[in-house]
Amino acid sequence: MYMLGKKVLLRGILGMVCALSIAGCDLSAPTHSGDNSVVPSNLKRVSYDDLPGWRDDDVRYALQAFRNSCRAKLQYTGRVVPDRELVAEKCRMLPAASADVATVRAWFESNFQPYQIFNDNGTSRGTYTGYYSPIIPACRTQTAECNEPLMGVPTDGRNYKGVAKKDIVEKNIGRVLYWANIVDVQNIQIQGSGMLQLDDGRQVKLNFAAVNDMPFKSIGEELRSRGIRPDGGYSADAVWQYLKKNPSLAKDVIYKNPRYVYFYESVPPDVIGKLGTPLSKIRSIAMDDSIYTLGMPVYINTNLSDGRRFRRLMIAQDTGSAIRGWIRADIFFGKGDEAYKFAHGQHAQGEMFILMPKEYSYVKPTK
Repeated sequence: MYMLGKKVLLRGILGMVCALSIAGCDLSAPTHSGDNSVVPSNLKRVSYDDLPGWRDDDVRYALQAFRNSCRAKLQYTGRVVPDRELVAEKCRMLPAASADVATVRAWFESNFQPYQIFNDNGTSRGTYTGYYSPIIPACRTQTAECNEPLMGVPTDGRNYKGVAKKDIVEKNIGRVLYWANIVDVQNIQIQGSGMLQLDDGRQVKLNFAAVNDMPFKSIGEELRSRGIRPDGGYSADAVWQYLKKNPSLAKDVIYKNPRYVYFYESVPPDVIGKLGTPLSKIRSIAMDDSIYTLGMPVYINTNLSDGRRFRRLMIAQDTGSAIRGWIRADIFFGKGDEAYKFAHGQHAQGEMFILMPKEYSYVKPTK
């Protein structure tokens, strides 16, 4: 008991020294062990030298996003699950917000082990898309232009699961929050959140609250099936502009998509992901939460829509119905028109590496 007490005391002192010095400390003796009976063969242990562009990334921005993860209540689920107490330990030892990039990089390197992720077929590349939070004009009451409700989850006990969008709207299954053009409402539902510019000059933020569990049907594909081709093709821009010019068609086409998303008003006006924390512009990603525990650092190597390389440490803080697979992520580009320019065209292949707390062996070492 005396020797055990000395070890615990020494470890506590080391932890305090690490926290006070800000620089990363590699606590090589974990306080506990985990069950390694299920080994995710899709992960291969690598070194930081194997992460393309690692030395060039300003990881201080990722640290702030990870700090938000530490404030969340992580759900330790999926197939790649970090050790709960080791994650808590890392969160207690975060570098100060004022730490320089070299210190923050050293902290990640000392505390996390990178693993390259592979698909089930052994390939190492997957798809990266993008999303953003639009800013749309909206009204407090229904008008000719603000013709579609943005609703919150019903509080009268009425069921909305499995109920199509058209029925939800026509039967008013929900609490009307605001009104906007039906095309803008569809866009904000696809993105999962958005900022409303109200007719009285105020701005309010709506975040995802719930979904009716109905399948998503592409609006562009619905137009294509009818033999309708907007000027500019089937890009999001072209489709939305065409439908706004044809409001009767817009309602008919949009209601063919049975999925409905409910919202809640966010105060302060941050974009909140599935993890329950504010999303960070080009540092937060949505990933498959049936595979990964959200909240973990993930390094990605891909391209942006304009062809530039995008090699950054990101934090998995969100998910989405279309985000499925080992190497599949949606990059959050922020709010408004500038973010839209990058998000709507983002579709590239790339590699992915996940960083796991260093002391625990998650996969068998590869030769």
